[in-house]
Amino acid sequence: MEEDTIVSISTPLGRGAIAIVRMSGKESLFFAQKIFHCKNDEIVTRFLHFGRLELDEGEFEECLMVYFKAPFSYTGEDVVEFQIHGGVLLAQKVLDKILSLGVRLAEPGEFSKRAFINGKITLDKAEAIIGEINAESEAELKNSLSLTGGKLTQEIDNVQENIKYLLAEIEVGLDYPDETEETQIKTNIFEKLEEVLSKTNKILETAQASKFLTNGVNVALVGKTNVGKSSIMNALLGHERSIVTDIKGTTRDSVSESFHFSGIKINLIDTAGIRQTTDTVETLGIEKSKKMLEAADVVLFVLDGSEKESEDDKEIEKLIKDKNVLYIINKSDKKRVAKKRANEIEVSALTGKNIEKIKEEILKQVKLEKLDLNESVLANERQTKILLDAKDMLLKILGSKNETLDVFSMLLKELWLQFGKITGKTENEDIIDLIFSKFCLGK
Repeated sequence: MEEDTIVSISTPLGRGAIAIVRMSGKESLFFAQKIFHCKNDEIVTRFLHFGRLELDEGEFEECLMVYFKAPFSYTGEDVVEFQIHGGVLLAQKVLDKILSLGVRLAEPGEFSKRAFINGKITLDKAEAIIGEINAESEAELKNSLSLTGGKLTQEIDNVQENIKYLLAEIEVGLDYPDETEETQIKTNIFEKLEEVLSKTNKILETAQASKFLTNGVNVALVGKTNVGKSSIMNALLGHERSIVTDIKGTTRDSVSESFHFSGIKINLIDTAGIRQTTDTVETLGIEKSKKMLEAADVVLFVLDGSEKESEDDKEIEKLIKDKNVLYIINKSDKKRVAKKRANEIEVSALTGKNIEKIKEEILKQVKLEKLDLNESVLANERQTKILLDAKDMLLKILGSKNETLDVFSMLLKELWLQFGKITGKTENEDIIDLIFSKFCLGK
């Protein structure tokens, strides 16, 4: 445990019913009792005590105080929380009073870092807590809650246990070479590592899904002018966001807005109509549209179903040939003239026909329609990089069948350390500091 006692406001600054000021450290109760007084001087752990908190001379705040005795607290240390009336000035005044006693102001994420150091949470759980706080979609929140529950930790622990079992078997083989069969030990190593590789690949399959859960799916609407891109965007959003007129070139810049479908955040980008033009401002918008296409996960190529394919349509198709494309054949309320295409959806922005189907197909394009959030889904790029490196190490070991047992022992120890970086059991201090610096003050 850390020696000093820390304090911070743990609720967002602003007006509200309640604000919480939290202390953690072995002297938390000692400092609390210097300024907090209640009828019963005996403070019972994990009970709310009503009393008066001393501020300036002659000033008191009536509030609640709860004491958590180590190790039964979030940080694993003695923790005291004051539940006071909400308000920026009052919370700051309470904080200043506690600081004046000699308590240190907590650094961002220091409460959670102490929880990690004291074995209350693992590193992947800490990252999941960040995900809970920052979640902007139902799916992202559900995934973070699942990770906080320890699913990924459990799977990584199982993998590390398998590796430890192999290391123990190798040690027996090295210590008692006359009583153990080296060939059989190697067979067991490769069988177990194939299972570990299969599990690693299964978790890595969720890496792209993790990106979409965190950032949302970027969807660009492209097409020539006046095919109805802005109308379709408005229909998908359920309200008017883009200007809709019969005048060509109305959208001269990218217009962005997000909506949620099946718990997934979808970021729509209505781009300027791509065509040949001499208008300087419109040309700039078109160039920006082309750049936005590069960042799109899915492209909705909007075509006017009542018209034949034009040269502008052909040029756009060249730009998006390497992207995930859904062909949106608009104006299905009119007689169709446009040719049939694979992966197309006939829609009418006017009547709303098949607008919901577009949303469903977007998720299919990025393979999110069958995403099972009850399985482990990686939380971030750090975890993905660790597992990709672990996979490379696994493949290297599996391709080294002629190595001696002592070499296998060394390689397996490195592999065990690599997997431990997920939970933080073997991660270095600099990385740990970086992760907890992402937390807000008071967490």
